[in-house]
Amino acid sequence: MTMDPAHGTIGGNDTDQRDAQTNDFAEMGGNSQPHQEPRRVNNDPRAKQQKGNQVRRDRRDVHGWVVLDKPIGMTSTQAVAVLKRLFNAKRAGHAGTLDPLASGGLPIALGEATKTVPFVMDGRKRYRFTVCWGEERDTDDIEGRVTATSEQRPSREAILALLPRFTGVIEQIPPRYSAIKVQGERAYDLARDGEVVELAPRPVEIHHLTLVDQPDNDRAVFEAECGKGTYVRALARDMGRILGTYGHICALRRTLVGPFGENDMIPLDQLEALCDRAASGEGSLADALLPVETALDDIPALAVTRADAARLHRGQAVLLRGRDAPTCSGTVYVTVAGRLLALAEVGNGEIIPKRVFNLTGLTASPGRNERN
Repeated sequence: MTMDPAHGTIGGNDTDQRDAQTNDFAEMGGNSQPHQEPRRVNNDPRAKQQKGNQVRRDRRDVHGWVVLDKPIGMTSTQAVAVLKRLFNAKRAGHAGTLDPLASGGLPIALGEATKTVPFVMDGRKRYRFTVCWGEERDTDDIEGRVTATSEQRPSREAILALLPRFTGVIEQIPPRYSAIKVQGERAYDLARDGEVVELAPRPVEIHHLTLVDQPDNDRAVFEAECGKGTYVRALARDMGRILGTYGHICALRRTLVGPFGENDMIPLDQLEALCDRAASGEGSLADALLPVETALDDIPALAVTRADAARLHRGQAVLLRGRDAPTCSGTVYVTVAGRLLALAEVGNGEIIPKRVFNLTGLTASPGRNERN
């Protein structure tokens, strides 16, 4: 077997920090009432008739990623439910909550892609956000109640001088209205009940923070690229305090989540239009899917023979034989004949399967393997 350094791929001569847990969030409760979508007419002859003339189709196996350009006002849980309905999928989950007031990239995993969610959640995120100066709010964003005000407004020079203090590994206190658990309960539930929520500071990493625009004295537009667990709302709050005023988020858009950027995003109306065309036989929902392995861009691929693939599929380890056996170790994703087979660990001369994929059903169109 040989390593292709250009692609991080290990090939064969006969090639045909967190647990990667299945993530199904579609049934989780959200912070608001479920999003009500108009019911589509179902002409599928396989549909089952229910009481009261309600029509229900059997859920189907759909595997891949959809990077929704989430509209403002929709919760992440609602977005997952909508996509699960559009694809009539058995399983769906998102890779990182996006606040209702925010727009932008919300990667949604369908079917076997849910096994790769942690790889996306652990990746970098990029945000473009607007801070409104002069007010601090209890939610640290525009939806909250004003808790403090100031007539002071920071100058461009003061803002630029501050940015290095918020770059690198910093200590950050999460917002009181966050999903962090306090003695088994979500912080935002305790805050809504009027309880004083004291959250401990924790380290987060901000790789880049830049001032993009300052349209007027009351607002400043920033772009931040950060690691897992960073709260942009807390960033606005803390910058405002140090600048001698107050601040909160009044606009927020996520432009990058792990391997998924703006070129991968699809607006909800376009996705619904594609669904309508597919229902009439003029297209396929597979065109909206990115392959499951897109989430695994940062780890090497290992191609194996069909015989070794059969062993791995049964959960059995495979010995790495011969002079061309790879010398790498750690996590790899295994393919056979160009098709994703498993997530595995390589070590001590063996490939040990950790997650096996069963990609029977609707998957991404072949052309989607080559992304723009």
